[in-house]
Amino acid sequence: MPTTPSAISRSRISRRAWLTGATAGLAGAALATGPFAGLARAATGGPTTPKVLVIGLDGAGRLDRVKEAATPTLDALMATGITAPSSLYASPMARTESAPGWSTIITGVWPDKHGAKDNSFTGADYASYPDFLTRVERARPALRTYAVASWGPITERIFSAEVDTRVSTPGAEYDKGTTARAVAQIRDGDPDAVFVQLDNVDHAGHSSGAGSRAYLDALHTADAQVGEVLAAVKSRPGYGSENWLVLVTADHGHTDAGGHGGSSWAERQTFVIAAGGGLPARTVREDVKLVDVAATALHHLGIAVDPAWKLDGRPLHEPSADAFDTLRPQLRTAVDETGVGATVLGFTHTPPAGWSVENTAMGGGGVTEWRGWSFTTDEFWTKTAPDQQRESNVRARGVFAVADGDEWSDKPRTGTFDSTLVTPAWPVHGGTTATLSFTSHYLQEGTQKAEVLVSYDGGPPKPVLTYTADAIARTENLLLKIPTGTRTIQARFRYTGGNDWYWAIDGVRLSGG
Repeated sequence: MPTTPSAISRSRISRRAWLTGATAGLAGAALATGPFAGLARAATGGPTTPKVLVIGLDGAGRLDRVKEAATPTLDALMATGITAPSSLYASPMARTESAPGWSTIITGVWPDKHGAKDNSFTGADYASYPDFLTRVERARPALRTYAVASWGPITERIFSAEVDTRVSTPGAEYDKGTTARAVAQIRDGDPDAVFVQLDNVDHAGHSSGAGSRAYLDALHTADAQVGEVLAAVKSRPGYGSENWLVLVTADHGHTDAGGHGGSSWAERQTFVIAAGGGLPARTVREDVKLVDVAATALHHLGIAVDPAWKLDGRPLHEPSADAFDTLRPQLRTAVDETGVGATVLGFTHTPPAGWSVENTAMGGGGVTEWRGWSFTTDEFWTKTAPDQQRESNVRARGVFAVADGDEWSDKPRTGTFDSTLVTPAWPVHGGTTATLSFTSHYLQEGTQKAEVLVSYDGGPPKPVLTYTADAIARTENLLLKIPTGTRTIQARFRYTGGNDWYWAIDGVRLSGG
């Protein structure tokens, strides 16, 4: 039966001074005994029992600061697995606070589904979108699940009573108690899926800022505590026949001066580090999102994701090829935009192989970066004009396509924005059906319009979808009936407007047919 969590609320928790001293040396001991090499071995040879460990470091989303800090445990995990920098939403989708962040990680869906938009938890819908440990219990009740957190609302509100054991660490114990409880459970118990949350990096961020030595010291201490937990994994009597997947992540970042909740790039920063479970070593991924943590844990445990769950995440084991992501080596720095930063690589007008952009009706002048369809990244695009819902484009990954009449109009121009992005001509079988899928993020103003048009065997394009109202962070699946005798199909994405808003798409693919 689940334990009764201690009553802890963030409103009255004092972010306690971080722990130093004895724990700092234990990460080195964990490294010396090689739990990371063991993770890789267990994933590749011999009979194995899958087990998963998710460790959350509150407020530690600044991967740039992690790499500057003395974090040998995390460094070793990155060397033996995947390192994936990622980014969050901002208001109005949700604030960059802990309740939305942990809810996103633990449920595998974005805030527009799980409903936790700030630390009040108002509107949270965990009945429709339960935590991943609850999904484990429902799919395979014999598996043992365990969650322990320094911030009580995680184990009191996000994880359900169906989880075998939920522990909110008493405030006086803080991260030291959370670490000790996780170590004891992993070493002496027989858990199959474990979640651990450590809180002190966030305390340092609030009190001193992410640009401080105190923040680096807090990362160092948390790293040592992660090392203790990993040492407990390797100390298990049955470790030799177990296949452990370790995922380390964070719910949000911090400004250099301290604080979070807003829309700045520093506050929106997060990451996923994953090692074991057959994942490749020394790999950097740009297509990973926080929602992937839950899906990856379920996949590793052999639990098939039911489409009815409507998860937004996908397992790290199953990266999907995306044509736009092939453009990353071509991305360049800003030309006309001034708020992006001189060194940020983030836009190109060159389409992927087989794609084209039709700009024959496109107006002249305007901001160079957005003259017709462009290919860009979340960092580059959102920095051009924060707080205009570009941050809500959460279902796009890596490099995506943008038609941005608003930003294009920020310099003198002639005519209107009229640009069409054209897919390759995909082979199909006539008389069947196919599904055209893509993520879509569209903000409406004035007379602008977005159209998806389809042509068969080079015939005249016919509209299959038109936007004349907001369509925020959508996933579209358009069912197409392919005429008898058809051999190819081609899609067009046409955006028309002036000094209005924008349209962003990603993950365009045709299935079936």
